Amino acid sequence: MDIHQAGIADVGDAAPLFAAYREFYGEPHDLQASTTFLTKRIGRGESIVILARDDGRCVGFVQVYPAFSSTALAPIWILNDLYVDDAARGSGVVDALLTTTATLATEAGCVAIELATQHTNTRAQAVYARHGYVVDEEFRHYEKPLR
Repeated sequence: MDIHQAGIADVGDAAPLFAAYREFYGEPHDLQASTTFLTKRIGRGESIVILARDDGRCVGFVQVYPAFSSTALAPIWILNDLYVDDAARGSGVVDALLTTTATLATEAGCVAIELATQHTNTRAQAVYARHGYVVDEEFRHYEKPLR
């Protein structure tokens, strides 16, 4: 298995997984929109996409958004997207992606990686707990929909 940070040249391989990820969360499967979104994020340096390939085939990805902690006066990463192809689940892809993400975040000087998952996604919750992520018991997170 090969885990590496994606560049613009990798978008064509990553976009189908990103489209499937969006579909998992109830959005329409739109390969063109997914390609455009990833191209803009990677091209502008607005996100970091980490890909997992098995025998050259893209089987999973993580997308993080660099941010900052004002209280810690340090960078953090927001792990916004994580997806592994159905056929590759249970093969260690998710572990390799999360381990690589943590390594790269540490190398970038980050003091934390934050993420959110659905309350009902117990499978993902177990994976995150296994990798040392803890549920925030101090702060309640809110979202204000704007559209």
